[in-house]
Amino acid sequence: MIHESLFEQVLVKPLEEGLHQLRIISGYATSAMAFHHLEHVKSLDSTLKIELLVGMCPCDGISISNHRGFQDLMANQYLGQFRCSYVFKAPPVHSKLYIWHNGNSVKKAFIGSANYTQNGFSANQREVLAQVGKPNLMDYFEMLESDSVICNHQDAEGLIKVYNDRQYYRNHTVEDGIDPDINQIPNASSVVNVTVSLLSARTGEVQNTAGLNWGQRERRNRNQAYIQLPPDVYRSDFFPLRANHFTVVTDDSKVFICTRAQKSEEGQAIETPHNNSLLGEYFRNRIGLANGAPIRKRDLDNYGRTDVTFYKFDEENYYMDFSV
Repeated sequence: MIHESLFEQVLVKPLEEGLHQLRIISGYATSAMAFHHLEHVKSLDSTLKIELLVGMCPCDGISISNHRGFQDLMANQYLGQFRCSYVFKAPPVHSKLYIWHNGNSVKKAFIGSANYTQNGFSANQREVLAQVGKPNLMDYFEMLESDSVICNHQDAEGLIKVYNDRQYYRNHTVEDGIDPDINQIPNASSVVNVTVSLLSARTGEVQNTAGLNWGQRERRNRNQAYIQLPPDVYRSDFFPLRANHFTVVTDDSKVFICTRAQKSEEGQAIETPHNNSLLGEYFRNRIGLANGAPIRKRDLDNYGRTDVTFYKFDEENYYMDFSV
């Protein structure tokens, strides 16, 4: 039985034994966890192919941030390495099973309480997993797979309910689904939030070669950018520490996998680690500038806003409002 270092013991160590294919059944799962796992494996100069089944969708649906995050991982960031499907036929599946295989047979498997989330594999919660025997595990996975739909299938949003994040995290079993093209958070005032300026606290301007203009220097992609956090925010526990990843869905329905960056364990900025030009592209497109153009305070003023507001649903899921 394993109750410590679950991430290393269950999700990483089998790679050292030559195993590179992992099938996961998890009642709940997050796109931030999948990204975190795949990025960690990449940092080890290893490869991993994940097939994920999310089991509780028949009764709880899924949040828009995780849905869009899974779609992006599968179609773009980890094309060919990541596949995510949702069980849509009742009854829902609450199992948590991690099956390492070589394509033909099971080589190692673990079962227990830990969902495929960063909380489930961190010290924030007490979870347990145990290695189990190999018979019939592939049959169980394939049986559930036959009752599932791939996350980016055109019928996925008709077979399960995709919820606005606020609605999803307030009550998993709300009867009325929310349109995936969200443009607001219901009862936003009741969600813990912070507003972060996009201007320098010292000059009141957009920094010339930092923040949204980080890439405005030689031999850099000029869209590279980050969001600088003020001390009261980065010293708080509003965002997870820089070792973790989290999903941010925007008010215009874009989704980013983010992490904290810069200095100390706290991390004084927010960036997109897979490609740190994504935020710069997003803000330039949003305020009507060409890709790579420097951003000035007057551009934000013309747009109508010089800050963003982050809403926190849990340690892995956030909403960013840049609406006017």
